[in-house]
Amino acid sequence: MSILDLNAYELIQQENLSDLKSKGYLFKHKKSGARILLMENDDDNKVFAIGFRTPPSDSTGVPHIMEHSVLCGSRDFPVKDPFVELVKGSLNTFLNAMTYPDKTIYPVASCNDKDFQNLMHVYMDAVLYPNIYEHEEIFRQEGWSYKLDSEEDKLGYNGVVYNEMKGAFSSPEGVLDRMVLNSLFPDTSYANESGGDPDVIPELTYEQFLDFHRKYYHPSNSYIYLYGDMDMEEKLKWLDREYLSKFDKVEVDSEIRYQEPFEAVKEIEMEYSISSEEPEEDNTYLSYNKVIGTSLDEKLYLAFQILDYALLSAPGAPLKKALVDAGIGKDIMGSYDNGILQPIFSVIAKNANLEQKEDFLDVIENTLKNLVENGIDKKALEAGINYHEFRFREADFGSYPKGMMYGLQLFDSWLYAEDKPFIHMQAIPTFEFLKAQVGTGYFEELIQKYLLDNTHASVVIVKPEKGRTARLDKELDDKLQNYKAGLSDEEVKKLVRDTKALIEYQEEEDSKEDMEKIPVLRREDISKETAPIYNEEKDVDGTKMVYHDVDTNGIGYLTLMFDLSCVPEEKLAYAGLLQAVLGLIDTTNYEYGELFNEINVHTGGIGTSLELYADVTKVKEKDFRATFEIKGKALYPKMDVLFKMMREILMESRLDDEKRLKEILSMLKSRLQMSFLSSGHTTAALRALSYDSPLAKFKDDVDGIGYYEAVKEIEEHFEEKKGELIANLKELAAKLFRTDNMMVSYTASVDGLEPAYEGIRELTKSLHEEPVGEETPCIIHCHKRNEGFKTSSKVQYVARVGNFIDHGAEYNGALQILKVILSYDYLWQNIRVKGGAYGCMSSFNRLGEGYFISYRDPNLEKTIEVYEGIVDYLKNFTVDERDMTKYVIGTISNIDRPMNPSAKGDRSMSLYMNHVTEEMVKKERMEILGAQQEDIRRLADVVAAVLKAGQLCVIGGEEKIEEQKTLFKEVKTLF
Repeated sequence: MSILDLNAYELIQQENLSDLKSKGYLFKHKKSGARILLMENDDDNKVFAIGFRTPPSDSTGVPHIMEHSVLCGSRDFPVKDPFVELVKGSLNTFLNAMTYPDKTIYPVASCNDKDFQNLMHVYMDAVLYPNIYEHEEIFRQEGWSYKLDSEEDKLGYNGVVYNEMKGAFSSPEGVLDRMVLNSLFPDTSYANESGGDPDVIPELTYEQFLDFHRKYYHPSNSYIYLYGDMDMEEKLKWLDREYLSKFDKVEVDSEIRYQEPFEAVKEIEMEYSISSEEPEEDNTYLSYNKVIGTSLDEKLYLAFQILDYALLSAPGAPLKKALVDAGIGKDIMGSYDNGILQPIFSVIAKNANLEQKEDFLDVIENTLKNLVENGIDKKALEAGINYHEFRFREADFGSYPKGMMYGLQLFDSWLYAEDKPFIHMQAIPTFEFLKAQVGTGYFEELIQKYLLDNTHASVVIVKPEKGRTARLDKELDDKLQNYKAGLSDEEVKKLVRDTKALIEYQEEEDSKEDMEKIPVLRREDISKETAPIYNEEKDVDGTKMVYHDVDTNGIGYLTLMFDLSCVPEEKLAYAGLLQAVLGLIDTTNYEYGELFNEINVHTGGIGTSLELYADVTKVKEKDFRATFEIKGKALYPKMDVLFKMMREILMESRLDDEKRLKEILSMLKSRLQMSFLSSGHTTAALRALSYDSPLAKFKDDVDGIGYYEAVKEIEEHFEEKKGELIANLKELAAKLFRTDNMMVSYTASVDGLEPAYEGIRELTKSLHEEPVGEETPCIIHCHKRNEGFKTSSKVQYVARVGNFIDHGAEYNGALQILKVILSYDYLWQNIRVKGGAYGCMSSFNRLGEGYFISYRDPNLEKTIEVYEGIVDYLKNFTVDERDMTKYVIGTISNIDRPMNPSAKGDRSMSLYMNHVTEEMVKKERMEILGAQQEDIRRLADVVAAVLKAGQLCVIGGEEKIEEQKTLFKEVKTLF
């Protein structure tokens, strides 16, 4: 029997998805009405997802709270957190859930057949039979609840989603994104915040929450996706037998409504909070937003990705350049969001001023009119097409399984038209169509129709307000205390009882019987083999090349590496600036915009980075090697162009272009601020490590808070400092980009070697050769500072770090298991579940560096107390063999991620540079596979050593930092 003969299903559509080497099938389950889409191919990284259309009717965040809550126990798996148990004990390659403005999706992936089936079972049971009906505590924990520990205490709110969204609403970019979406679709569900507005979340009742599940979480409203190399017939039979056949088809009104176009452009202003020490000047966001047809037009869907590149995203793109030249904003950004029914094209000026609004709009309109009249640069369009087509063919999504990314893209059409699920999976003919339109006026007509003549638009302005966070917090506190004051004594006592009852529920251990219902693989299911290392040293006329022999489907992945050991500590920020400037500044032969287009017409792109490597055989010496790296990729016949363009960037860049340098500095400052707000946990961890680690101090100086402080200083005093900046950039380029200072990493199959040899030989003829004087090794000076950085945020990122080798402990593979145990047990329970933070993590590496961090955390001192409790937790760590096996499997899952060709090369080169041998990798794996309870208990000494270092860094709300400033040696404003 084939899948086409299954009586429970009706075949709706069948497609040969040749671009993706897959066969596509669309089915409807006859009894339940569930939609099922299969993509059959030979990819062993299998993907399952179930999604639901979940249009929000208000901004209470019920779709988001539901996404969290259904993963907190179900009929077949009644433990409190099966999601976490799966993370601990599954070989998954992806396991998560996501809430979008109009849908909620639950995807999982695994290369192991048994594990994949287990994941499917747990997720299907979670969404269709969750424990939310039996345990109101789930809603109170994940959504919101009143918190009152005693009758005398102040009343407050807590909840994981509530605190997550407090963090999200602290970001001006987050505020802007929401206002843009809401402003353009006032008559549809997009007018509401699916993630939840913290001011509105507490309006959601438990019964409304349950009603949402009753309505939308039914197979009739579901979209089920299976991808990869599996027995599709067996999977369809299982879905029918175990779940879908239990439901009858019902009508679910979840249609995503179409917003009728506006007759006139809307304009909206909104405030966001800045700290009391941040300036209001140059801190406004101006945005111009247009609705672009629908995502069901496959040509428009891709054409505006190309236009986004050609008009805005590429360096030197005309809209970006015109706005920068007009002095409007210090950072010009934009986006084309085609993941909703009616896509949005946005132009954003960051660090602008309110009075620049009219100029902002005039520059955009005039630039677009000029492009329509005189034509868009053909090279820019060709580069944009090649850029996107290269990525479509390469299917490199980093650590994310490509089958999952295809599944998410399917929803861009399937969610809105059941008969059009595959239109974005067959992109090659659309790319060919778009190539033929270059120079015909097609793209110019799109600009006229959708950007100039289109009145379905909004101008959204987000402006700063000093002390807004403090004002809103006081208003909320007054509201809560007034509410408490209006309660009877018995009602107050009930709030205290409810708070304690929730804590008791959270602390109550699941029964052994229930825990054993969560499927777990055996240690025997795990291979003892480690991933191959592909390193082969080659000499190309005196230049060392480390070659990684991997089948790359005709693409060469090239990295030129220049040693940075000649850069003194006081000039490290300039190394970071050189890395930021190269590729974004004019060269002898190209304006910077032309350079970027030339690269993307012929190659898969070029980028630069600064990397750090340590000799793990000499950790006590704390020696490390830093490199300036320029990376690129191209098809083998285009490798000569890749080398030529790399040489152009390294040797011909005009590092004395004052105007462009100032623009790049302004953009850089802006982007660093954004990254600190979104990744405050890793920023704080790096800063804390820099107090004692030369390697971390180096990284902080070229990419962290130390770097930001240097960039800010130069940008704000540019006229006085520009001469010094230019001199340092030129001096560094001459020192670094020399044949005797270069080595090469290259990933390709054997037939890609010759083009690389030729390119290296040509390149070495033209690098710097003039003498550079006597060099002294870079000496890094570390100082323990224990800083509290104040921001306008409503949440904290709390990092506690230290080097355990410095304090007498040793590295062992079992430390990788400890990461899983802490991140999904002790820290998860105490910081996320009880504390209400959105995330918590830990890490330990071969250099002895360890850290504990929290993410979007409402607490500060309480979190530090939780960290201090880890030692006792480990000394008393007690688990049975089943649980220990679970932790081991979860650890291996993090290590055994499927790798694309470039990742195989990158991993091999990283091991080479860090002096990690195959024997060391195997030893670590066996330490993990053989670990027992006693091995984990012994790690209490490692944690004690980390904590003994006493290194603390917190990025958080200014009130919370000030309130607990005795914890720090230094308190300062981050921005």
